[in-house]
Amino acid sequence: MNAFTIGTDGSSATLTVPHQRGVPSGTDVSDDIVAELCTVLFSLLSRRDRRLRAEQYLRGLLTTPGRKSIRNIAAHLGGAAVEQSLHHFISSSAWDWRPLRIALADYLEHTAAPQAWVIRPIHIPKAGRHSVGVDQHFAPHLGQVFRGQQALGVWLASPELSAPVNWRMVLPEPWINDPKRREQAEVPEGLGAESTEECAVSAVVQMAQRWSIPRRPVLIDLRRGGLSAATGRLAAGGVHFVARISPSCRMTVADPALPGYRAGSLPAQRILELVKGTRTPVAWRDAAHGNTLRTTLASTVPVALPGPAGSRPRRLLLVGEWTNPAQPPSQLWVTGMTHLPVGSLLRIAKLNDRVEEDFARIGDRAGLRDFVGRSFRGWHRHMTLASVAHTAIALGASG
Repeated sequence: MNAFTIGTDGSSATLTVPHQRGVPSGTDVSDDIVAELCTVLFSLLSRRDRRLRAEQYLRGLLTTPGRKSIRNIAAHLGGAAVEQSLHHFISSSAWDWRPLRIALADYLEHTAAPQAWVIRPIHIPKAGRHSVGVDQHFAPHLGQVFRGQQALGVWLASPELSAPVNWRMVLPEPWINDPKRREQAEVPEGLGAESTEECAVSAVVQMAQRWSIPRRPVLIDLRRGGLSAATGRLAAGGVHFVARISPSCRMTVADPALPGYRAGSLPAQRILELVKGTRTPVAWRDAAHGNTLRTTLASTVPVALPGPAGSRPRRLLLVGEWTNPAQPPSQLWVTGMTHLPVGSLLRIAKLNDRVEEDFARIGDRAGLRDFVGRSFRGWHRHMTLASVAHTAIALGASG
């Protein structure tokens, strides 16, 4: 057990907190990992009481059974006085979450050797109307409309593990154009309406330009559209990408030696079917089945994507994968990394499966959908500390 002297003023009360080798049942988190994360990350908080509160909240996320709301964490750790101080620390305090996110990404660079940044949407169902961002949203990964909050996480991913390091909330028009709502939720000035795709691109371009970590290829799902604008912004920001596309997305074959070169604009699926004789076996790790080695067929085609009016078409590489050789390609991507072989590109694309597996296995246990509050800043602080909790569990599980 750890005894923290932290009252509402940062000094007046003594609170005993589980100093755990007792993380939730079924996890492999060691106290050494948690202690190291606390030392590396929370040293960035300038005040001692905030450093202690951050560790308290993190340990609460890791040990509290069920929903990781502030109330439940406080009940698990000590009661009403703890709830008041944790609520202030998350929702009303002035500490900046962004340096912690950068430090978390840097920590993962040195411990997990990530190979890509993966953008994953997250839906957070909510019945009320006062929590920031709550509205009717379409969740593309679910194929349905839901009421609640929608956000995008940027995950650092390797074949062995993944963890989120950055978050951006999708704010619908009612939250952008209603001054009273903006003021009540403390939505920062200058934050405007963005589509889901624009939100995703903004998050990774900001990371590439402002974070002191190595740039990695970005995996992004653009099957709903916005391919030209999104990939154009990524390329302009110096960010390499592997973008998943729909089979009906139209482009032109750019290699005179390949079938379809003079056929004009064609659906991507049709282009890949014309060159299926060039398919090659590619081995990759299946995250959904214990990282077992699997082999599927894949092929690439140089293509040109129409740009804005008056601009030259951009040269990209179309990538297709066949899980059944007798059927059309099962997944399609485009990338600007035309120098990479098809095996490397497919293995990068498959890191999305690593993120899906880790989110399903760890995300809710770490509290990624459990913030109960109205504040924009409070949501970001909770998501930052829940990302640290996710990292602790992921690193423990991977050994």
